Amino acid sequence: MFQPETKKDTLQEKYLLLSKQLEALLDGEEDQIANLSNASALLNQFLQDVNWVGFYLWKNGELVLGPFQGLPACVNIAHGKGVCGTAAKEQKTLIVDDVHLFPGHIACDSASNSEIVIPIMKDGSLFGVLDIDSPQKSRFNEQDQDGLERFVQTLVKHL
Repeated sequence: MFQPETKKDTLQEKYLLLSKQLEALLDGEEDQIANLSNASALLNQFLQDVNWVGFYLWKNGELVLGPFQGLPACVNIAHGKGVCGTAAKEQKTLIVDDVHLFPGHIACDSASNSEIVIPIMKDGSLFGVLDIDSPQKSRFNEQDQDGLERFVQTLVKHL
C-alpha cells in the first residue's frame, strides 16, 4: 500500500503513485460497490487532515450516499444543493476553503471546515461525486484537485 512520504516526493508524485495503487487494487474486480469501497478506504489512508471520504451516487435525480469512510452522513442530496449537489449540477470540481461560508452548505459533520468534491462522469453521464471533508480550513488546493481528478479517472475504468 501507500509508502510513507519522503521529503523528495512531491504531492503530484504521491498522487500519481496513489492512482497506480488504485489501478492495482481494482484490477480484475467488476463489482462497483466493492471498488468504491476500496477506493474510499485507500483515499482515507492516503490523505492527511481529512475526516470524511466517500461517494454519493446519482440515482433517480438525486445524490444517494455510497461507500465512505467517516462518521454517518446525509443519505440524500438534492441536485444543486450543498457542495456535492452543486458540483454534480455544474459537473465541475469544487474546492471550498470554508464550508460555513458556502450558500446552502449541508452540515453532516460539524467538525468539517473545508471540502473538495469531484464529479464522476461515466460514458458522458453523471455517475456520482467523490466528496472529501477536512476539519482544517483551506485544506485542499489545485494539486489535490489534479491528483484527485486523476484518481477518479482511474476509478471510472473500474465502474
